[in-house]
Amino acid sequence: MPAKMPIPLILKLAYNISADLCLVDNRKRQGGCMMAIKQTAGRTQLGDFAPEFARLNDDVLFGEVWSRENALSLRDRSLVTVVALVAQGITDNSLRYHLETAKKNGITKTEIAEILTHAAFYMGWPKAWAAFTLARDVWSEPECADDDFARYANSMIFPVGAPNDAYAQYFSGKSYLAPLSTEQIPIHNVTFAPGCRNNWHIHHAEKGGGQVLVCVAGRGYYQEEGRPVRELYPGDVVNIPVNVKHWHGAVKDSYFSHLAIGVPGEKTSNEWCEPVSDEEYENLK
Repeated sequence: MPAKMPIPLILKLAYNISADLCLVDNRKRQGGCMMAIKQTAGRTQLGDFAPEFARLNDDVLFGEVWSRENALSLRDRSLVTVVALVAQGITDNSLRYHLETAKKNGITKTEIAEILTHAAFYMGWPKAWAAFTLARDVWSEPECADDDFARYANSMIFPVGAPNDAYAQYFSGKSYLAPLSTEQIPIHNVTFAPGCRNNWHIHHAEKGGGQVLVCVAGRGYYQEEGRPVRELYPGDVVNIPVNVKHWHGAVKDSYFSHLAIGVPGEKTSNEWCEPVSDEEYENLK
């Protein structure tokens, strides 16, 4: 059997992860996390005719330049690319592609309108008019829940995992589970869709036990029975004592993810209780 990690070390690990997440979150705000961009359009469209151009497009432009998020975020690269294309008078499918990419990378309808209005004074009024026609179509398209989820998943350093079907009976709403460590101490990344929460439950143990939550993305709630709800943000840590009835989950309008770290103990067990009612949840402040 693997050696058990002492509880103080587990708590230290949780707080170290929390501190690292704050650093990562700051780096990501500044474009600090690198994530390779997978692109195949070059090889799909020109692989037979111009294989070297296709390679440069897919592997260098997108695979290397677009992936240097430590130097410039995807959002900012989209902004630069859109303005550069419009300044050249390009209004074909390549501009539409980059407008759609800009939307996925977080540029809002208000921002793209202001970007094009500002750029119009430098690149020419007719070019801005042409770009607005495409931008209006792209930002008029209704948001897809799958797009929201993909953007959220890409914003997080841990995997979302698979649908949490094994524990679905203990959750109100959609959740996902990604096992990160199954040796020494179990660590899972749990992701809640907006409005999703787990049932009231209790972590029992005769000695040791309990759970530590390290919040990694989105916004969520944690509440112990008889106590006010606590709103959670990335970097927050929750120490859940044994034998205390509680629940946790996402706020109404945001996904939420936390690492669930099981604290070793003797004769540990989980007791699942009643769901958090819609009335309880809707009345949260």
